[in-house]
Amino acid sequence: MLERGGDVDDRSKKVHAFWQTNVLDLESNVQFGEGGAGTFSDGKLTTRINDKRSEQVLKAFVEAGAPEEILYKGKPHIGTDLLKDVVKNIRNRIISLGGEVRFHSKVTDIRFSNGAVKSVVVNHQEEILCNIVVLAIGHSARDTYEILLQRGIEIIQKPFSIGVRIEHLQKTIDIAQYGDYAGHPRLKAADYQLVYKSPDRTCYSFCMCPGGVVVAAASEYNSVVTNGMSEFARDRENANSALVVSVGPGDFGGIDGVSSAHPLAGVAFQKRWERLAFEVGGSNYTAPVQKVGDFLQGVPSKSIGSVKPSYTGNVIPTDLTKCLPAYVINTMKNGLRYFAKKIEGYASPDVIMTGVETRTSAPIRIPRNETGEAVKLKGLYPTGEGAGYAGGIVSAAVDGIRIAEEIIKKYAPIA
Repeated sequence: MLERGGDVDDRSKKVHAFWQTNVLDLESNVQFGEGGAGTFSDGKLTTRINDKRSEQVLKAFVEAGAPEEILYKGKPHIGTDLLKDVVKNIRNRIISLGGEVRFHSKVTDIRFSNGAVKSVVVNHQEEILCNIVVLAIGHSARDTYEILLQRGIEIIQKPFSIGVRIEHLQKTIDIAQYGDYAGHPRLKAADYQLVYKSPDRTCYSFCMCPGGVVVAAASEYNSVVTNGMSEFARDRENANSALVVSVGPGDFGGIDGVSSAHPLAGVAFQKRWERLAFEVGGSNYTAPVQKVGDFLQGVPSKSIGSVKPSYTGNVIPTDLTKCLPAYVINTMKNGLRYFAKKIEGYASPDVIMTGVETRTSAPIRIPRNETGEAVKLKGLYPTGEGAGYAGGIVSAAVDGIRIAEEIIKKYAPIA
């Protein structure tokens, strides 16, 4: 297994250094390193897919040290604090079975011969001969997307969503969801899932993190990206969730000279708003924030109210309309007013929003055939979220199992 970033312990040091000093490591950050983006998340294991392999995934997590309750809870989660040990145990299990895990080993090229995989190049230096490559690169490996495109691998645009992280006091959500039972010791931090549909777009909550924090999740210089994270106890003061609006290929054209037809137009679209958020925040990795009351009134925020941002870096009150498209802003406003009817206090004036959230899912898909291989290329298996075939920890793992089964059929068929 080739991992561009460091092991989870080294990676954690780099991540916390970025949060404290704004010194970003391009290879070990919230997106890259052992465990991928999921390691610095809520570790939620809910999924919309109906696949028997999901149970296999949950059992594997328990065997690696996850709480046994994930096998029977309706909305299982592990939490970032426990996930760090879980991914380490999975790594050790791979090694015990004869596997090799190499960190700081970035794949900088994939070579082909006669329509089949020939080798991969690591760190521009070492060539590893192989005839199978399982490409599980995650949704933020934009440089790898470029390499694949240069090598003639088909990539197509895919819809995703962008917006902000919205934060409430956790007790506000608890009261709205539990009523008089809020605060009961047997009730854990409440969550929510909200959807508003306009004639042409959808606004919805995503990756809700009860009792969590908003994290600085940039993986490129001069950009601001947010994500959410919770520990297993979910006992922090704030609840946070992505508040995002759907976007698609029709929105992507004409950014930085990238045409609307370019396979990576969605990547250019993401980069534009991440860089604007960086500029609006002061060009020093400070994240722009705005109170919901000011946002709905169309005025910049000049102060922070009763809901204090939990963002792991610095924040500045400002105007989020400067770093999001107008159609996203308008849909978010309508969504907030609608959600306020569903959850009391959802759109209260002091509720805080932090920009921007752009990495809800991969902006591309790598087409594959019935055997799971990239179209017209033998031996290359695009897999998981980064290839456009999953939307979370469990669905990505299930897709990986599915690909493993296809490889087994080819090389070691079960009688």
